[in-house]
Amino acid sequence: MPLSRALPNALLLLVSVFVFGIAQADDLKEIAQLANQGQQAAALERINTYIAANPKDVQAQFIKGVILAEQNRRDEAIRIFTDITEKNPNLPEPHNNLAVLYADQGQYDKARKALENAIKTHPSYATAHENLGDIYARMASEAYDKALQLDSGNTRAQNKLALIRDLFSSTKKPVMTAARPASKPAEPAKPVEQAKPAEVKQQAAKPAEPAPVADDVNAQITASIQKWAKAWSSKDIDAYLASYSPSFKTPKGESRSAWENLRRDRISKPKSISVDISDIRITMDGANQAHATFKQNYSASHLSQRTGKTLVMSNSGGQWLIEQEIANR
Repeated sequence: MPLSRALPNALLLLVSVFVFGIAQADDLKEIAQLANQGQQAAALERINTYIAANPKDVQAQFIKGVILAEQNRRDEAIRIFTDITEKNPNLPEPHNNLAVLYADQGQYDKARKALENAIKTHPSYATAHENLGDIYARMASEAYDKALQLDSGNTRAQNKLALIRDLFSSTKKPVMTAARPASKPAEPAKPVEQAKPAEVKQQAAKPAEPAPVADDVNAQITASIQKWAKAWSSKDIDAYLASYSPSFKTPKGESRSAWENLRRDRISKPKSISVDISDIRITMDGANQAHATFKQNYSASHLSQRTGKTLVMSNSGGQWLIEQEIANR
């Protein structure tokens, strides 16, 4: 089975809002929320109107690039992120998003160069470091595939290729909500090293506090998450899939049936699976939708991973089901 081209730390919405003023921040936050809710067409219309009035707003251009990518208009998104990196070379996130788009097209060398540029501007940017490691692994996979084409009996290449495929077998591509709109503005024109944490806090426009989660709703959502993890661990595939809403947004936009077949294959292959959930934090987005973030320890056969994860949950007939699943590495 060929490896997916998408990086695990994929397109960052990262509305790590480098905006200019509270009103603009509110506008962009609303647009980002539309996109996060799957309303890309409406979000694109809003962002185009905003850009027409604010043509030099880097954050708006950034959001437009992400929206276009989510609509599979990859070439347009690449042009936007390339333009941002040329005009604002000290911002690491656009470089990272370029790498994700290039990797999705199988252009690993371009992806590698984009990630190296991201790290050059921001050496502590963990996402770029991890994605760069993934790029090297995928390039190695192609090399091992080539070696096996030339010598199908090469057991060393077979074993190494199997290890790489195991590494990515449970990886999912995050969707746009990989990072929800944040409230830490940074001025894009300034070099990264000049944006000190203390200064960012002074410039930040504090958002309204999220609505408190009622104890009973909190307990219901937590129970649903634990039930999902238990079904995964016990390889109860039907119960696992039943945890997902009928309107679940699949990671790569594939059909629900194709995604379910892939999950059945990946869950049934290992002899045993262990999924432990900890540090669950829930934020309500209205009465019937919530974001739940937590730490996930996944172990299966030769693979062990500890990742952060976000589940977008919705209340459907009294049951909290998964609308979106995002790996927050």
